[in-house]
Amino acid sequence: MNFLPGRGVYRVLALVGYRLPETVTICLMPETAPSGGLTCAYCPFHRKLAVRLIALTLAVTLFTQWLGFALGTGAGPAPLFLWLAFGINLLVWSMIGVLRLGDDSARALLQRRAVPARREVAVEPAPDAGDPERSEERVLVRSRAGGGGAAGTVVAGEGGGSDTPGAPSGGGVATRKAAPEQMKLAVIIPAHNEEPVIDGAITSALRLFNRWDIYVVSDSSRDATADIAAETGINVLELLSNRGKAGAIEAVIQEFDLTENYDGVVILDADTALDEKYVEGAKRQLLDPSVAAVAGFVVAEWKPKERTVIGRLISAYRDRLYWMLQYLLRFGQTWRHTSTTFIVPGFASVYRSSVLKQLDINPKGLVIEDFNMTFEVHHRRLGRISMKPGTKAYCQDPFTLGDYVKQVRRWTLGFWQTVRRHGVWPSVFWFALFFYIMEVLLVASLLIITTGLAVFTLLPVITGEAILGLGWYAAAYTEVTVVLPLTAIAIGMFVPDYVLTCVMATVRRRPSYLFYGLFFLPMRLIDSYLTLRTIPQAWTTKAPTVSGRARCGPPAGCEPTRTTTAQRST
Repeated sequence: MNFLPGRGVYRVLALVGYRLPETVTICLMPETAPSGGLTCAYCPFHRKLAVRLIALTLAVTLFTQWLGFALGTGAGPAPLFLWLAFGINLLVWSMIGVLRLGDDSARALLQRRAVPARREVAVEPAPDAGDPERSEERVLVRSRAGGGGAAGTVVAGEGGGSDTPGAPSGGGVATRKAAPEQMKLAVIIPAHNEEPVIDGAITSALRLFNRWDIYVVSDSSRDATADIAAETGINVLELLSNRGKAGAIEAVIQEFDLTENYDGVVILDADTALDEKYVEGAKRQLLDPSVAAVAGFVVAEWKPKERTVIGRLISAYRDRLYWMLQYLLRFGQTWRHTSTTFIVPGFASVYRSSVLKQLDINPKGLVIEDFNMTFEVHHRRLGRISMKPGTKAYCQDPFTLGDYVKQVRRWTLGFWQTVRRHGVWPSVFWFALFFYIMEVLLVASLLIITTGLAVFTLLPVITGEAILGLGWYAAAYTEVTVVLPLTAIAIGMFVPDYVLTCVMATVRRRPSYLFYGLFFLPMRLIDSYLTLRTIPQAWTTKAPTVSGRARCGPPAGCEPTRTTTAQRST
């Protein structure tokens, strides 16, 4: 049975992320039908669609039932639980993000209308423009002269593209818009004992850059990190003593004079994989002279077969966190009229060279560098931070709960250390950051306190009310349950959080999130505890790495153990 879906059907299915072909075969009988029965080639499609519709329906149903429960019980703590799940900052910046979306759409429309006029005044196509081989050779030569991009179709996509939406991807006018193609970017990959993953990061970078523009700095690695990098033919700098990521970045910039030889510097983690449109998107954003740095759009790597249950839980939780923070918070914060984001993620960032020269990349007493570099841009008023969803890069999250705790502790500690180092200065940036910090502290505190109250009211159930024999406990239990009974705490905290997970399962097309989402609340408790725990540590803990250039041999000079320089092919 065939039918042509109407526009209404398309719109409904588009909301859950599916686009149907013009003619869709409806499954009349399951694939397990008896011999001779009708089967459906689209059954996998229908199963996925059904799961996503179930997730979306579950989200709507849960929220409706939760709202009815909250209103039926007087709606006392309902606003509190909604605030714990969503937050005022997300609401405010989401509204600003909608304004940015309208602004960006209007500007893109104006640029499209300007394209025909540009084509009319463009220089006539060069001879042999119709010959694909000759055309590709011209793009390749120009890309090498510009220093960015690899060979083949990657170069054609990056170097031949226009920064104006709707422009042709190669030949003719596009090849004459030379600004993006002439922008030279260097790639820095600091690595410390990254033997298992360094080859993947280099392979990802080689798809988009020439090998002589890629620089791996091995920060006193004791494994084969430097050897693996050197075998690929890229530039490799080996350090004798460990300096930390910030010190390694500083060393490779100085060693190769990167800020003098390139227009911008890309900083990648050793486990980062770049999307094929990352370089093109970053260059387009850097064409705006007011942009000081480009923040990569974080996408959590999802490889469930390579992870344990705990590893998949961490990856799913991080995916939801990244999606919410970037679309609902950071998208509005990186609007050209706001520019208040407090982090350019160090896993995939791009800094303009003229800006990088003015940053104190490796100050004493910090465990991570990316918060500090972002604060430096704002504090020194060097320009704005730009981020667009199209500039994607894929990160690898921790595989074990122990590694997850260590990473979150390092992140939160680095944030508070950066706040301590830079202090407060009058600016729109700090105005926005103040309210963000206040909300983070209040939500973290209330989340832990509410969880403690839940455990407190759960003890009588566990002990068969024996604990109520203690007079003080019975009196406190009565006072607490009058305001927050156990059912109200359980439903109020869990349901709003799980509704977000149902929406994410729909958006990301991952039904397994419906299972892992049952355990996201404990992950939030870990984050909240570490956020509060690292505040006093920020004033007592110092980075264990060496600041500045390390001592590398005799007093006559400070040279790395080995420097391998990629040779430019002719």
